[in-house]
Amino acid sequence: MPMPDDPLLNDSHSGNPYSGNPYSGNPYSGPLASSVPPGMNPPMSSASQGDATGGLIPYKNPKALIAYYLGILSGLPLIGLPLGIAAFVLGIMGLRDRSRNPVIKGSIHAGIGIGCGLIFTILWGLVSIGIIATLVLRKP
Repeated sequence: MPMPDDPLLNDSHSGNPYSGNPYSGNPYSGPLASSVPPGMNPPMSSASQGDATGGLIPYKNPKALIAYYLGILSGLPLIGLPLGIAAFVLGIMGLRDRSRNPVIKGSIHAGIGIGCGLIFTILWGLVSIGIIATLVLRKP
């Protein structure tokens, strides 16, 4: 009958990684240590809590989000000029909101709204001026 101190029963000193306590050899493989008692969840503030979109859609900064969509849509003819102006203005307002409250996201969306809004406002403004100039200077 083997004794309790028999090395065949107790492999903790044998160097075999698959024997003994599975958490003794690697400090990173053990259960997570927590300061919160088991069964209780730590309180989280709504500002730091994640969302299902992973932060990709800045729903807490609607001005930046609307500026983004208006900036993309401002590339459409006929309605592009007013949408571009609105995208530019709302993009600046969205960036100001982001700088006042860093918890809300949306600086990229606001930047895209500002950029597209500015580019398409200039483009459609020049097209409009060209059309008006052509109609006014046209000889009957």
